[in-house]
Amino acid sequence: MKLKQYIDLHKGVTFLAILALMAFYRQWDNPTAWVYLALHGTYGQLWVLKSRLFPDKNWEKRVRLWYGVLIAWGGLTLYWFPAWLVNARSVAAPPWLLAIAISLFSFGVFFHFATDMQKYTQLKLQPDRLITDGLFARVRNINYFGEFLIYFSFALLAVSWLAFIPLAIFIVFYWTPNMRRKERSLARYPEFTDYKRRTKWILPYIF
Repeated sequence: MKLKQYIDLHKGVTFLAILALMAFYRQWDNPTAWVYLALHGTYGQLWVLKSRLFPDKNWEKRVRLWYGVLIAWGGLTLYWFPAWLVNARSVAAPPWLLAIAISLFSFGVFFHFATDMQKYTQLKLQPDRLITDGLFARVRNINYFGEFLIYFSFALLAVSWLAFIPLAIFIVFYWTPNMRRKERSLARYPEFTDYKRRTKWILPYIF
């Protein structure tokens, strides 16, 4: 099977996993649990749609069953940890925190999905051209910035520093190496040096 099939399946059943947690811990009257379900569950469905409409070629490679189950599913399940915290601890996030989480999620979805769509379209039309305009004009890894906002919003809802551990693990052991590999690959373009000089790595106006 292709790696994306394992990933898409996991993302697609996320809302079911969260519903199961709500049922197990009897959180039907918990507004925070419902907001979490709406955000994380929706993100999973949007990911599946994105995979169908403008797929990332990095997920097209075929992998062995053990890799798909242990690495893809095992790793991605870490992202469900904040959902467990919210339900197991009956977390009641204050209204202002719910508002911040929803806003961060919204901005994250825009940056993540709009960037992936731009990359997919431009690479399809101009496969040998370095993308330096649009959402990539100021930040080279703006899609990761969007994904960061998305998972940060999930962690906020748990109202615990523990919820940020899975995100930190992915940033250190997966996102950062991927971004570095991408930059080494883009270095083959003559204009990349100038592009790198005038843009940020991942955080707009900061880093």
